[in-house]
Amino acid sequence: MDTIVDTYWLPIKDGDERAAAIYRRHYSCYQYKDNRRNRYGYRSRFLIVGPGEKMLLMTVNCDALFAWRKFIDDSGQQGVNCSVFRNESDTLSSLLILEAEQHAWARWPGARLYTYVKPDAIRSSNPGYCYKMAGWSECGRTKGGLVILEKLA
Repeated sequence: MDTIVDTYWLPIKDGDERAAAIYRRHYSCYQYKDNRRNRYGYRSRFLIVGPGEKMLLMTVNCDALFAWRKFIDDSGQQGVNCSVFRNESDTLSSLLILEAEQHAWARWPGARLYTYVKPDAIRSSNPGYCYKMAGWSECGRTKGGLVILEKLA
């Protein structure tokens, strides 16, 4: 009997080597001067989300990555942060975002979801377009110029 997968996302653990590979291609990936993320034997080289409560999702084909993180944000934002979203698949990003939201709200019911987009690091002339197509709204900018997008339950 064949198993039918009716979801794009599968939960994975922070530290998954496949997720770290996708993350390294994301513009927000911090490159340490000592190159520790690429150094064999560095015990945290595959950790990508950071401290706090977190949920890491990867598509079945390992071609998209989504990370939710609930933490005390120095910027003062409240809620659950999408700290990483990278889509290298043929699936519309807005569809992936919509499903990732359901995973977040299953874990953190009713929470405000938010993310930051760095306009000059993406090709789009409409920063956060895929989020906006998924019903997210621009709610401000950080002092550093990042666009803040949010979605309320």
